[in-house]
Amino acid sequence: MPGPLCESTRYGYSEGSAVCGEGGIGCAAGRHGESGAPGEMGSIGWYIFRTTIGAFLLVLVTLTGLIWVTQALRDVDLMTNQGQTVFVFVGVTGLAIPLLVQVIAPLALVIAVAHVLNKLSTDSELIVMNSAGMSPWRLFRAFFAAAVVVSIIVGAISAYVSPRGMRELREWITEIRTDIVANIIQPGRFNAFEYGLTFHIRERQPSGLLLGILVDDRRDPKEHTTVLAEQGTILKSQGGTFLILENGNVQRQQTGERDPNFVVFDRYAFDLSRFSGSEKTVNYSVREQFLWELAAPNPENPIYKLQPGQFRAEFHDRIMAPLYPLAFIVIVYAFLGAPRTTRQSRSLSLVSAICSIAALRLIGFGSNVMGVQMPFALAVQYVVLALATGFGIYAIGRGAIIEPPAFVANAIQSLATRFMPRAEAA
Repeated sequence: MPGPLCESTRYGYSEGSAVCGEGGIGCAAGRHGESGAPGEMGSIGWYIFRTTIGAFLLVLVTLTGLIWVTQALRDVDLMTNQGQTVFVFVGVTGLAIPLLVQVIAPLALVIAVAHVLNKLSTDSELIVMNSAGMSPWRLFRAFFAAAVVVSIIVGAISAYVSPRGMRELREWITEIRTDIVANIIQPGRFNAFEYGLTFHIRERQPSGLLLGILVDDRRDPKEHTTVLAEQGTILKSQGGTFLILENGNVQRQQTGERDPNFVVFDRYAFDLSRFSGSEKTVNYSVREQFLWELAAPNPENPIYKLQPGQFRAEFHDRIMAPLYPLAFIVIVYAFLGAPRTTRQSRSLSLVSAICSIAALRLIGFGSNVMGVQMPFALAVQYVVLALATGFGIYAIGRGAIIEPPAFVANAIQSLATRFMPRAEAA
């Protein structure tokens, strides 16, 4: 027998407008199923929007944190080998977080929307709202609003925040190198500035005087140079940064020669300018360019002269970045937004949505890679994105349930039936 009248305040139904059947499922509501003007999202819309944004932030923070930790461990030598504090370590590695967020945010949004739709389906809420006469567009509006928020965040990061972070990272690394030259050469340790160049000092006095200096230079494959000195000091001038060595000798071993050459000196200057950050002109890489600099690059930029195709491809990649969250939401909702009667069909639709999103992103990546040499290839990603979005909008409007072909579903069911007993036994 039918149940009592229910107040669906959770979804924003008007009091007395919905009649619940047994178990609270099978409500019959008004024309729209919600109170409020047609142009407003209503209570259910705000509920879905808040839930989606909350799930998105949780997934985004979790994935970004995990990937950041794995990347940061590569730079742990800032603390161990180069004597930097934990604050410098976190600051330097943290400047790459905006770039991680730009890449992870669309994926986090897809996971959040799939989670919310799966929750609504598991609780039979999609069936209730559909039977109440709610239009698919009314429910989709809340997810699309969340996608717009994510799109704005991704667009701001790709246009300004990420390039700014990469520039700050470059400048901070330069300052760290300056500190290494002037202050961070630690007594009793072999400090490698770069591949093939190693410094060692026995003692550092409070005045800054370095005692017992060893410099091993293997950067030139044709020559191996070793410098030994009793003492030395760091000298900074307009001409650069130099290590002034006193009372020592230079040993040079030429490739192919048996005996080395020795030179005894009273004073010897070792140039450290390339490590001191004394460069006045900084040429930022393509990743470090702002969006407007990619749109109208300086013709005199030496990086642009060498890689004009990279500038063009990077510009289109930045333009596409905020469009992907919108397209992904349309695709996910087209596959999972319609009410389902079996868990199997929803699982297969989820796999199909993930495969479609992955294919769309791979096509965009390939289009950018090929666009470096062939500019017309950059248009492929726009065409494919428009087709996928258009197909998703058409499916949402028709309320169609998108499922894999029957032979695919039967093949998967057959494999599951065959291997499930073995898995349970194992």
